[in-house]
Amino acid sequence: MTVFLIAEIKVTDDGWVPEYAARVHEIAERHSGRYLSRTANIETLEGPASDQTVIALIAFPSREDVMAFAADPEYGPLGAARRLGSVCHFRLIDDTDIAGAIPYLAQPR
Repeated sequence: MTVFLIAEIKVTDDGWVPEYAARVHEIAERHSGRYLSRTANIETLEGPASDQTVIALIAFPSREDVMAFAADPEYGPLGAARRLGSVCHFRLIDDTDIAGAIPYLAQPR
């Protein structure tokens, strides 16, 4: 089952950004992750605007692949630097339809 990692980041100290941006996609790729977007072009269409400065969307074949990416020893120092220099939320969603009405999405388990 495909899963999507949604990283919502508000950068508070950008010292970590250059190394993180240069290296993290290769680490994700080693764990079968594929970036679908990593952007600062964030437009609020409904509800209160958020203060994130970057949102990334990464597809992985499974939750296990995401967890392997997060636990990768090479990612550890990058993730620690990101946490020190930002306020962030990492959310994991799957490709199911909770209402069960969209035929091309998987049914919830």
